[in-house]
Amino acid sequence: MTQTATSKPFNRLLLTGAAGGLGQILREALQAHADIVRVSDISPLAPAAGEHEEVRPCDLADKAGVLALAEGVDAIVHMGGISTERAFEAILEANIRGTFHIYEAARKHAIKRVIFASSNHVTGFYRQDEPVDAHSLRRPDCYYGVSKSFGEDLATFYFHRYGIETVSLRIGSSFPEPRNLRMLSTWLSYRDLAHLIERALLAEHVGHTVVYGMSANRDLWWNNRYAAHLGFNPQDSSERFREKLEQQPRSAADDPTALLQGGPFTAAGPFD
Repeated sequence: MTQTATSKPFNRLLLTGAAGGLGQILREALQAHADIVRVSDISPLAPAAGEHEEVRPCDLADKAGVLALAEGVDAIVHMGGISTERAFEAILEANIRGTFHIYEAARKHAIKRVIFASSNHVTGFYRQDEPVDAHSLRRPDCYYGVSKSFGEDLATFYFHRYGIETVSLRIGSSFPEPRNLRMLSTWLSYRDLAHLIERALLAEHVGHTVVYGMSANRDLWWNNRYAAHLGFNPQDSSERFREKLEQQPRSAADDPTALLQGGPFTAAGPFD
């Protein structure tokens, strides 16, 4: 995927989950790569649509609606769905059915690149002192993590069956700054998030690539050796926040939220 000095690599990109925390950041970032960014969510968008945006509200659980939503787009940045741990029934509709509908829409419209917002919670039951990479066995830590693991399997299937390429982003913790001690390892700055999305869109021959989304933090749990071809080179680090965060109270030595990479997600629920 190349571009000239006067053109952008895509005519139209679809961004789902555009009203979410990261979706709001990417609305602006994606405009560098497409003439039109089609933004979608079931929640109201703020700010209102800009000059180079199309607003198309859509419930991801609506298969026909998602098919119409994806018509005429060149690639999909799929950030939509529930981003916290919830009861399985809610996760099923938004994250599992919704992601299936995205891939079916990509197949039917011959869209050849999907950027899938997966999660570090696909491997959340590893200890914090266990290094993990894209070839490590998955250990999802919650229903949310299970839904993202399912999405990665869909990505593999749709690549080998239909040639649809995917970059699955196992996003850590993307906020303006890290909020707690765990995030000293998992933090992904907004600048590095935008760079990661750019490389996921523009890198050639990605097949199905799994990459962990984290900044250049000092104490990393995850290794991106199998995603080096993307050219993702984060520039920020959580280190400048360390002194402030280390003043927070420490969890008990046997607290699973402090021992396991998934943090509090490993202890959420049950919901009945």
